[in-house]
Amino acid sequence: MSRRTVESPAAPRPVGPYAQAAVTGALVFCAGQIGLDPASGRLVPGGTVAELEQAIANLAAVLAGDGLTLDDVVKTTVFLVDLADGPAMNAAYGHAFTAPYPARSTVGVSALPAGARIEIEAIAARRGGG
Repeated sequence: MSRRTVESPAAPRPVGPYAQAAVTGALVFCAGQIGLDPASGRLVPGGTVAELEQAIANLAAVLAGDGLTLDDVVKTTVFLVDLADGPAMNAAYGHAFTAPYPARSTVGVSALPAGARIEIEAIAARRGGG
C-alpha cells in the first residue's frame, strides 16, 4: 500500500504527529477538523453552528489541497459535546453538503480539543480511481 499526505496552508496546521489527510489509492482520509480560524489558530466564536461552519471550511481547504471538494466526500463522522445541538448541526450540515449526502455517524463525546463543541472528519473518494 502506498500512502501520501495532504498539507493545505488554508487549513489549521496539525497540533500533533498527524497529517491533515492521508491518501491511498482513490481514498482520502481527512483528520478531524474543529472550528479553528486558520489565521489566528483560535476557536471561532458563536457556538456549535459557527464552529461547524468553520470546521467544514477547514475540511474543504484540506480537500482542495488534493484537488477535491465536499462533493467527493462519501463518509463523515461528527463528534458533538452536546447531542442536544444535533438539530442545529443538521441544519448547518445540510447547507454544506448536498444530495446525494455522504453517509454519516454522529457521536456524543465528553470533550474535544481547544474546548470545541464539534469536530468533523471525512473520507473522500477520488472519481475514476487513484
